[in-house]
Amino acid sequence: MCRVLKINRSGFYAWLKQQLSNRAIENSRLLARIKEFYVASGGTYGSPWIHRDLREVVESCSVNGVAKIMQQSSLRAQIGYKCGYITGSKLSIVADNILERDFAPNRPNTVWVSDITYVRTYEGFLYLATVIDLFSRRVVGWSMDKNMDKHLVIGALLMTVYQRRPRGPVLMHSDQGSQYGGSVYLLSWKSIT
Repeated sequence: MCRVLKINRSGFYAWLKQQLSNRAIENSRLLARIKEFYVASGGTYGSPWIHRDLREVVESCSVNGVAKIMQQSSLRAQIGYKCGYITGSKLSIVADNILERDFAPNRPNTVWVSDITYVRTYEGFLYLATVIDLFSRRVVGWSMDKNMDKHLVIGALLMTVYQRRPRGPVLMHSDQGSQYGGSVYLLSWKSIT
């Protein structure tokens, strides 16, 4: 084989006994640090963010070097969420727009708005329903659950009503989500108690 490749036998045997190069040793050490920051981010950081973290702990490396090491180790950032598409569902009933974009009520407990969002955690998604008083722009009620259903919304509404105890009717406005039914509710403390 040495004759075919036209190299010296002593050079070939020295290459076989050779340890890892300095670059390979440095890359394996850097890979351990990269994996620490990758795991700490929950697998969401790509090479630019991991490079910033490495620079904060005074590691000398380049973004492209970090990207190359991550690619060789099959470390990829988890970007976005896969969502399933529902086809053939019933159209939601759209309520009348009683609010008519009047987002500045003149006193508290006259108009509340509500929506649902989600938070990704290590154990899955947590859903959060909030109720905001448009007068003060403060969150006046909330509810969190691992399931997004009507109980999440009812919990937020009940917390709001029991804490605020409105005297007169309250206009409750939400989006067209299925949990709210795209509805506008008129609530009062007397109607619940």
